[in-house]
Amino acid sequence: MANTIEVKVPDIGDYSDVPVIEVLVAVGDTVAKDQGLVTLESDKATLEVPSTADGVVKELKVKLGDTLSEGAVVLVLETAGAAAPAASKPAAPVPAAPAPGGGKVEVKVPDIGDYSGVPVIEVLVAVGDTVKKDQGLVTLESDKATMEVPSSADGVVKELKVKLGDSLSQGDVVAVLESSAGAPVAAAPASKPPVSPSHRAPAEPPAPKPALGTGKPADIECRIVVLGSGPGGYTAAFRAADLGLDTVLVERYASLGGVCLNVGCIPSKALLHSAAVIEEAAHAGECGIEFSAPKIHLDKLRAYKEKVVGQLTKGLAGMAKQRKVRTVQGVARFVSPHELEIAGADGKTQLLRFEQCVIAAGSQAVKLPNFPWDDTRIMDSTDALELAEVPKSLLVVGGGIIGLEMATVFAALGAKVTVVEFMDQLMPGADKDLVKPLADRLKKQGIEVHLKTKAAGVKAEKKGVTVTFESAVDGQKPALESGTWDRVLVAVGRAPNGRKIDAEKAGVHVADRGFIPVDRQMRTNVPHIFAIGDIVGNPMLAHKATHEGKLAAEVAAGEKKEWVARVIPSVAYTSPEVAWVGITENEAKAKGLKVGVGKFPWAASGRAIGIGRTEGFTKLVFDEATHRIVGAGIVGVHAGDLISELALAIEMGAEAADIGHTIHPHPTLGETVAMAAEVYEGTITDLYIPKKK
Repeated sequence: MANTIEVKVPDIGDYSDVPVIEVLVAVGDTVAKDQGLVTLESDKATLEVPSTADGVVKELKVKLGDTLSEGAVVLVLETAGAAAPAASKPAAPVPAAPAPGGGKVEVKVPDIGDYSGVPVIEVLVAVGDTVKKDQGLVTLESDKATMEVPSSADGVVKELKVKLGDSLSQGDVVAVLESSAGAPVAAAPASKPPVSPSHRAPAEPPAPKPALGTGKPADIECRIVVLGSGPGGYTAAFRAADLGLDTVLVERYASLGGVCLNVGCIPSKALLHSAAVIEEAAHAGECGIEFSAPKIHLDKLRAYKEKVVGQLTKGLAGMAKQRKVRTVQGVARFVSPHELEIAGADGKTQLLRFEQCVIAAGSQAVKLPNFPWDDTRIMDSTDALELAEVPKSLLVVGGGIIGLEMATVFAALGAKVTVVEFMDQLMPGADKDLVKPLADRLKKQGIEVHLKTKAAGVKAEKKGVTVTFESAVDGQKPALESGTWDRVLVAVGRAPNGRKIDAEKAGVHVADRGFIPVDRQMRTNVPHIFAIGDIVGNPMLAHKATHEGKLAAEVAAGEKKEWVARVIPSVAYTSPEVAWVGITENEAKAKGLKVGVGKFPWAASGRAIGIGRTEGFTKLVFDEATHRIVGAGIVGVHAGDLISELALAIEMGAEAADIGHTIHPHPTLGETVAMAAEVYEGTITDLYIPKKK
């Protein structure tokens, strides 16, 4: 029997009279529970009002431009049965509906955050294989991480729609399954993916049954514990303490800061600065200043890197003490929903009992299985940053951000560097035009690059590490067939640590690849346990984790907040730097979006000419209907410092005229942002662009 229900605006915090900027459904549409119905936009964020039930839209109560507050009726639904009440926070994912008698099911790429055109690096099944729900079908690799596309049902693979090397985006069909009777099929997708900081897993199976509490007296008790002290972890701990929560921060290593501070972002940038100094000195002759060839004192360079790291880690320890955050060193694992066991370096264990927890356990470098990892000449990024030596020759497997940054460092220090990349361009997540100036400069620096190339065989020999290659294109001969190098760096992404903390004993669901699904408040399926950073999905970036950590702490303290950031910038600190934010041109084309582009070449920038770095450009992407900026890319020196202005512009909904009319200082690289907006508007005077007839 059909019922009618009113769908109302849920709790939206302190906001009221929030305007409707988009109506996503029409009368007569069939909608699924949690599907977005209208989009609201406050001065700080956009949010969708979700449907509270499956049903058919019988009446719309709002229109574009209306202003709504909590409790306002959005529409009337006709449902097949009793409807769920309106939720005060985002609802859990809709479980897949059973297929009454089996049938064909298309398995599609789920929400993968801001990524599009992500390459397939591994096909895990073949036609005829029997697969289980949530079993991985193909592996995708972005510039920062790898992820599997899971099956949405039990069944038999009848047709594969992809092959090795294909590029996929959200919604692309991966395979067709013949599902068995009663097998779950994919739930109807929302009309728009939720605004989300990262990859979110599709509907998950029931959570694991949590273990019972130990019943033992605790060595440590606290209101909230944060597991991991990387940028997201220490931010969560410090914010929780600032909000008055008794906080414990657990870190497995001797110093705080996680991968980023100790063996990632910070030490790599210190070494990249040294590389930039070497490069600048080499080109100073063009300015009439000549230096002799640099002498590399590896011990001093290593000490400089460690000094930079030490200054920051000591600062964190000091701030933890000032905030009265208790820090515990050791490897922590869940033993129940409210207990952690911490194994210290001295072999002793402590039992910690908590009311709330933030999992910030991070990720680790992916180790390809066909490499002899017991040989110290095979390195991951952590090994490379130790800077044990500068090899005469270095092979970098992986042309993403991490691989290219380390290639830049070792080439500057004197190594002969070769880079192999499986895809047809470096940094697959970026637009090709952004990467081209970098590729050209790498060539000038003597770095050899081979695209569409796969490392097929690796043999550690006395003379070096010999690697044989295959072409990523079936039937083609690789450009590089084999070679021998002193050292090999494998930089093909990172994998989350979700399987290393016994999360299932707390009842926390962990997806196949080790990611932990969370909602917009960073909650896991266990309400008092949050997760943030690399462990919740892509992009695996420190600045995303920081934002998530602060949000999780504030929600844990009782504040009504959720993830509202529209975009997350990406930066490669190469020479030149490459940075992008929002929608790329590639993504816009793939999604059929109508966008316009304004591009300003740095060859016309007085500042760029003055510093001898004219290879770059600034590119802005605008929605043709509204002239609002939706994406941006910059290639050139300090691109990473310039991209923040454009992230803010997207967050604020700036139009091209807003950017172009903002007075930027001259001569600066920053003014190229305004000039790119003027190119789009057709008002540029620093370039001559003939009018179209």
